[in-house]
Amino acid sequence: MPVETPVKLPAIAFLGAGSMARAILAGLLQPGVEIDGGIRATNRSAARAAELADLPGVASSATETDAAANRTAVAGAGLVVVAVKPAMVPDLLREIADALEPGTVVVSVAAGVTVATFESLLPEHVSVIRSMPNTPAVVGRAVTGVSAGTRSSDDDLALAVAMFGTVGDVLVVPELQLDALSTISGSGPAYVFYLIEQLTATAIDKGFTPEQAARMVQGTFRGASELLAASDDDPAELRRRVTSPKGTTERAIAVLEEANLKRIFDRATDAALARARELAAGA
Repeated sequence: MPVETPVKLPAIAFLGAGSMARAILAGLLQPGVEIDGGIRATNRSAARAAELADLPGVASSATETDAAANRTAVAGAGLVVVAVKPAMVPDLLREIADALEPGTVVVSVAAGVTVATFESLLPEHVSVIRSMPNTPAVVGRAVTGVSAGTRSSDDDLALAVAMFGTVGDVLVVPELQLDALSTISGSGPAYVFYLIEQLTATAIDKGFTPEQAARMVQGTFRGASELLAASDDDPAELRRRVTSPKGTTERAIAVLEEANLKRIFDRATDAALARARELAAGA
């Protein structure tokens, strides 16, 4: 998704270069994004680091060949994105803590690691923003939740919002809501893929080939999403327009309503939220 208005950001360091970090990197490398000081990225693997080094404006290094790579990357960076696995976060923060300059904004994309954990391991002159992007960031269609830390200013938060805005929509929410957000937008793509999977199986059971079923179902989901995006009407109104009184769609919707999908989604997201809290507690 192209950047609609120019974005200016300070030097950025990415610690960890998995799929999410790479998606954000792709957003930052679009026309219209100006980064004063460039982008540094680190990875444990030298092979992965070499792949990143081919990206324009990205200086990449590997910790397996340079033990000081993380500390070097964060020196002078205005934004530091922590994108390693959650279990690796505490040791990484201890490693870089005294290399962070005053005013640095540390942005976490590590699921389940709280602001309190970050702030307890970093100096007081560093602010923390916690985030929860989702996988459509890979195609510039993310929905990212961001939450301010206790030491972050409005300007600090604005930097994080601007960065994530290069890969989609951004919602600013209190940290207490971030786990709940993850059950909707974070896990949400899986729910959509599951619905597509099941409707495709239904189409095959009705005699269509897998290829025909995939074209029908995926095209319908894509078309409905684009229609919704282009319309000023809400989903309920668009649904009503497809659902003619006493017609075939009305009969199908009645079956779905009998199944009480709202209650099913409530239970599913509650289960996801309970697991998120277990993970945060180290269970």
